[in-house]
Amino acid sequence: MTSTPTPQQIIETLFPYLKIAAAYAKQIQADIVAHPDKEADSKFGAALSDADLSIQTLIEVALLGHFPQIRFYGEEYEKSYNTKYFRSIELGDQDDYLVTLDPIDGTQFYLDGYTNYQIILGVLNADEYEAVIAITPAQNTYFYALRGQGCWQGTLDGGFADCHPLKIEAAKPAIFLGLKMTALATALPAEYQVIAVETGYSKAQAIPNVNGMLNGELSGAVIRVGKFIDGAALAFLAQEAGCIVTTHRGEPLPPLSACSNYERPGLAIAINSTVHQHLLAAIETVFG
Repeated sequence: MTSTPTPQQIIETLFPYLKIAAAYAKQIQADIVAHPDKEADSKFGAALSDADLSIQTLIEVALLGHFPQIRFYGEEYEKSYNTKYFRSIELGDQDDYLVTLDPIDGTQFYLDGYTNYQIILGVLNADEYEAVIAITPAQNTYFYALRGQGCWQGTLDGGFADCHPLKIEAAKPAIFLGLKMTALATALPAEYQVIAVETGYSKAQAIPNVNGMLNGELSGAVIRVGKFIDGAALAFLAQEAGCIVTTHRGEPLPPLSACSNYERPGLAIAINSTVHQHLLAAIETVFG
């Protein structure tokens, strides 16, 4: 394929490879080998495994074979042998799409044997996401969205035609607080179970991640930044499913091209306006 592909074509073409990646990740999880930590501000960002590197390589090979002129930014681009073969790793002009990949979102979760790690692939335009697919291999499920067309859920046993629309209307009264957001816990109404990743996570205690917004485990989430490859991509899925997604100030998200370091500013994600107002009030109380 040499012509400029559409976001839907990109997702549909890569889906079989993503399914292979999912089967691989699930198969080797029990025997996975951790690599020396990357430079990061937490153990969650620093975790690195064989699966991260291998899955990224698989998707890179598929992209270069099908869409050799595509822009591509993968989380492990610094360690990849293929980065030099892509035209660019940067966000392009309008309709010059950038494909992003988090080969294992939640690597520490993955290394500790939990099932809510994901493989997340996005197609980004200069202003906004055009498409995102997030696969949860160990749960045999995935979510995908095309811009303005809602969010859909399916199983890895089927294809896109077998998916059903995802509309998030009810969820557990639980709030997820990402890194450096733990201080919000005391400012949130007592009706919520507060799950702060810094204090609630352990090898013996499973907790939801941001992906809990998609399966009813969470009513809201606050994250410090929305990285293009994971947090912001999951927020796009949640928004397409009917959730409210804003900055910490309650403002609309800035265009991707106005952001730096492959990340949007801090995000507040909520299933409805009531939860959203509770999140914003807590942020205002704690951070001003």
